[in-house]
Amino acid sequence: MKVIADFTIVPIGVGTSVSTYVAECEKIIQNAGLKYKLHSYGTDIEGDWDLVFETIKQCHKKVHNMGAPRIHSVLKFGTRTDKEQTMDDKINSVLSKLE
Repeated sequence: MKVIADFTIVPIGVGTSVSTYVAECEKIIQNAGLKYKLHSYGTDIEGDWDLVFETIKQCHKKVHNMGAPRIHSVLKFGTRTDKEQTMDDKINSVLSKLE
């Protein structure tokens, strides 16, 4: 099953800047071969259900291994059975209605 997820990872106990940790997660997502888009408060990820959730698990493991004693994540995700839909399809649908 295909899923589109919006994933935010927040390491706790590592100071106020978390970009180093986020960058490591972005590398994991990229190396997994998933389609993704970084945004200011997270990353949109598109792909096979099992691969997306395994990749998120790997992000948590990596950030803990980097020294974060605690992690708070926010995950929103959706699936469809009536048709295939990509992240770009969703955005283009809204943009077409703005014209």
